[in-house]
Amino acid sequence: MQKEKQLASQGVSPKDGAALGPAREWNSLDFAQAKREVKRLQMRIAKAVEEGRYGRVKALQYLLTHSFYAKILAVKRVTTNKGKKTPGVDGVVWTSSKQKMEAVRDMDQRGYRALPLRRIYIPKKNSHKKRPLSIPTMKDRGMQELYRLALVPIAETLADPHSSGFREGRRCADAMQRIFLVLAQKTSACWIYDADVEGCFDNISSDWLMANIPIDKRMLRQWLKAGYMENGKPFPTHDGTPQGGIISPVLANMTLDGLDAVIRNAVPRAPANRKKRVHLIRYADDFVVVAPSKETIEEYIVPAVTAFLHERGLNVSKAKTRIVHVREGFDFLSQTVRKYGDNLIIRPSKAAVKTLLANVKAIIKAHQSKPTHVLIYRLNLTIRGWANYHRHVVSSEVFSYIDWRTNNMLWQWARRRHQNRPPGWLNRRYWRVLGDYAFAAIWKDDKKTRRVAQLFRASSLPIKRHIVVKSAANPYGAEWQDYFQQRLAGKTVRV
Repeated sequence: MQKEKQLASQGVSPKDGAALGPAREWNSLDFAQAKREVKRLQMRIAKAVEEGRYGRVKALQYLLTHSFYAKILAVKRVTTNKGKKTPGVDGVVWTSSKQKMEAVRDMDQRGYRALPLRRIYIPKKNSHKKRPLSIPTMKDRGMQELYRLALVPIAETLADPHSSGFREGRRCADAMQRIFLVLAQKTSACWIYDADVEGCFDNISSDWLMANIPIDKRMLRQWLKAGYMENGKPFPTHDGTPQGGIISPVLANMTLDGLDAVIRNAVPRAPANRKKRVHLIRYADDFVVVAPSKETIEEYIVPAVTAFLHERGLNVSKAKTRIVHVREGFDFLSQTVRKYGDNLIIRPSKAAVKTLLANVKAIIKAHQSKPTHVLIYRLNLTIRGWANYHRHVVSSEVFSYIDWRTNNMLWQWARRRHQNRPPGWLNRRYWRVLGDYAFAAIWKDDKKTRRVAQLFRASSLPIKRHIVVKSAANPYGAEWQDYFQQRLAGKTVRV
């Protein structure tokens, strides 16, 4: 009763939340309705943030985190994402409908205590070193997702305008297109501060998070101080947010938000156009700053960035950070940006091409004795995904090269598979199946239905310039709903 009066004082009715009605079977739940109700509350939170009514924000957050609809969405996410079969230290996973429904009913904040994380190590990209990954239990993941739903509208409303990583409606292509827009003109600034935050997730100051993240502090403290288990031994956590935690990307983004304003304020206003020519483009903890001169970066931007990060317990990685001229070029998000004369060219990086070809080679080797259509299916997933990522930049020649190298590796695969067959037979068996020269296979499924599989050609994918998302667009703002729906539908929405 006291809580209801408190909510009413903030202009929030308990009826705004979904009623905790009788438990129904998991498969009969209306998830579409749940999404609509949770989105409605999230939009109200975003509006309250814009108005500066933080008492109302807190009341709406309480309402959302106690909503039945939000709880079923939280359980649905942790049981459908890639880690759904990965248990925490308790060895529990939610697989059956009964377990999921019980998890919803058990998602109560009273008496909740987070368990230690399960620590494993995964190899870093392009390195022999390994990255620590801390895995929460299913219940802890569900609770984190529940509170993430209440936190993300605040994060989106207060986010830096040109931050693209781990944000709804934004992706890597937005960051790369923004780089193109600020560097492509003849009069564009030409010096780049290419930076990377060292161990961002592992080193964020817990004290800073507790003081600045607008979330239930008791819950946040549980996740930050849960500790971890490694080889059966418990270890404490003093700083950082676990990389395996669902809420961690939002916390990391909110930690780095404000960097754009700090950089712009650090650069003197004279000459008049200098301030306008300083740009920050950030994707998660990787960012570049475009400036008119090397001296501007060294004298103003580097000290400002260092002080900003130091306050949050972070540092710039010396090994991955450099100051470079755009004509020398730099790599960002697996693409190379470089200016040739007055022309800015962005293309897939050599490291990205090398990694893809290594993956293709490994897939072909692992499928030496498997049915051809299984090999094609696995290759298509890898090549199509890679090509779709790079289709917005200058990639035509690279795509043709990928097709040529893949075809050569498949020819060697066929030769090893049929060592006594002549080349003509191999051509007819694998490349002339459909009449056209393409690696393909025909087989029958369990129902004796004839199926056809053909290798995806990266060069068949047309290059299409990406339209960058508007910097002020908020997926939880009422005035931006049509904008994001049009982008989701594939319609051109220009800045």
